[in-house]
Amino acid sequence: MAGRESARRTPETLTEEQAVRMLAGMNEVIRAGEEMRKLRAEMIKLFAGFGWTQDRIARIADMSQPAVSKQVAKYAADDPAPPVGLALDQYDAPWLEGRLWGLAEVVAETLDVARCTRCVDALARGRKRFTPRTVDELRRLVEEDLLLHRTELPAGFRAAYDEISRGLDVPPKAATPTGAAPPVSASARRTLAHQLQRDRLQGER
Repeated sequence: MAGRESARRTPETLTEEQAVRMLAGMNEVIRAGEEMRKLRAEMIKLFAGFGWTQDRIARIADMSQPAVSKQVAKYAADDPAPPVGLALDQYDAPWLEGRLWGLAEVVAETLDVARCTRCVDALARGRKRFTPRTVDELRRLVEEDLLLHRTELPAGFRAAYDEISRGLDVPPKAATPTGAAPPVSASARRTLAHQLQRDRLQGER
């Protein structure tokens, strides 16, 4: 009897596998938050490089002016970065991935049921990252949507997809000459290309 009582009072424990599964989602959210903070700081540096005032950056970033000033001051001692090109037809891998992301997002918004929607949402929320496997998955899903709904989507969507795919199928080109430091990170280039591609396609809807 005493043995049974002792057994009932003995605290149970989780397996390591259970703990890993529980923490995996939390870790993804934490990492995504840290990555977004770094990306926002880099975008603030980029906007300052465009000559935008700190008040203007604070307004569009929904931050206080002192917070923006602190971010800008961190980069003030750095050498000026080369200007970032904003032409859509650039062919380094992060830029093309950003364009693909923007295209997929507009496809998902245009169609009632798009196959790429879940992948787009996972990328937006940081649950998925841009890896060769994820990019291949997104390409496949977008192509399926373009084939299944070719009468519902503007021709410009297919033209954009074909251009992006051709670029991704060849060896990746660097965003800057060999040996030069890139003006912004791969994440920032994806973000810029994503927004520029969205703007281009939304004008065609």
